[in-house]
Amino acid sequence: MNEKRLTDGGILATLLQFAVPVFAALFLQAMYGAVDLLVVGKFAHVTEQSGVATGSMFMAVLGSVITGFALGVTVLVAEAIGCRDEKRAGKGIGVGITLFGIIAVILTVLLMVFAKNIAVMMHAPENAMAQTMGYIRICGAGSIFIVTYNVIGAVFRGIGDSKTPLLTVAIACIVNIVADLLLVIVFQMGAKGAALATVFAQAVSVVISLILIRRRKLPFRLERTDIRLTPTYAKKIMMIGTPVALQELLVGFSFIFIQSTVNAMGVVESAGIGVGEKVCAFLMLVASAYMQSMAAFVAQNNAAGKQERSKKALKYGIETALAAGAAMGALAFFGGSMLAAVFSNDAQVIAAAHSYLKAYAIDCLLTAALFCFMGYFNGCERTMFVMIQGIVGAFCVRVPLVYLFGKIGNGSLFLIGLATPASSVIQIFLCVIAFLFFEKRAKQS
Repeated sequence: MNEKRLTDGGILATLLQFAVPVFAALFLQAMYGAVDLLVVGKFAHVTEQSGVATGSMFMAVLGSVITGFALGVTVLVAEAIGCRDEKRAGKGIGVGITLFGIIAVILTVLLMVFAKNIAVMMHAPENAMAQTMGYIRICGAGSIFIVTYNVIGAVFRGIGDSKTPLLTVAIACIVNIVADLLLVIVFQMGAKGAALATVFAQAVSVVISLILIRRRKLPFRLERTDIRLTPTYAKKIMMIGTPVALQELLVGFSFIFIQSTVNAMGVVESAGIGVGEKVCAFLMLVASAYMQSMAAFVAQNNAAGKQERSKKALKYGIETALAAGAAMGALAFFGGSMLAAVFSNDAQVIAAAHSYLKAYAIDCLLTAALFCFMGYFNGCERTMFVMIQGIVGAFCVRVPLVYLFGKIGNGSLFLIGLATPASSVIQIFLCVIAFLFFEKRAKQS
């Protein structure tokens, strides 16, 4: 079999070799929405920028939900690879294709029909309502490409290949940049042009991925008869992926609540927090890469009976992620205005974004540990706990604090931003308690 097994070699070296391409792919994927906002912010009206900021935030949440659900495919495939079971891997992938095909059709219909309701729910500023709706509708029409890309990425991560998704997303990112410049600057299509560029780039990514799959020898056998909803595998994917997807959805809505709260303050604040969130998306990429890589690493090693290797990977992951998180936090706190200026020329928008980033800088350090724990628990199939701790952090801490700070903070984006690191502290505490609990129970049994 021609896969990269994560069960052999030095723990830290193997983890990093897998995580670095994952990070690079996530970086380029984040460029989709970032380039949209950057080009629109530089060459279009602030209402167009607000529309992209609000619309792309919703689509980012939706993308996180799909990625969370696709984790079920990653873990199932990784376990099959760890056990050297080609047939099981193929069947799991076939079920994943069928399941996510159904999801793509449903999403397309819902986003096309309810784009206005979504924009209203997010309290999009009245003068940016049409732009927000247009962005969501166009991205919704391309849901099939968003879903397909995530399924393909989940499969490759499961077999231990993080370089192929990097190659495809790199090409797509270049396509997105060129299309953005053409549609926004030359044809002056604003938010709609940015959305069209993103969908087209994702379509290119999917086509390239399918071409590579046909040309490469892969460590699984996928037959046409596998592409169906086999109950055993469908249940496995849903049991692992659904709690993570639900957690991503609810946590995402807590961030949408932040956006909607700030949207009510005005178009400058709306654009400011949109820019701030785009910067944060990049600052959090190291932690996100560790989370995805840790899940695949732990799933493969646990399936191979190497649980101690998984625990050491968690330790090394937290240590190295903390170092990266400290660097990202310092950059956000001291260089936030410089980072925000990449996405906007408006001095007021830049100032608002930097205020938000100063608070978020604290979370750069905290999520380094939190996301490693989440990846570890996902790989251990403890996804129900991951969902619970995420919901507690979002709705027992983040949302109440945003509401409180929105009332007493006199429009301070710094105070509103503090709600996120506050929730991360609680979530880390829950993760440590859960880790000790599961360890104690494992020793007793």
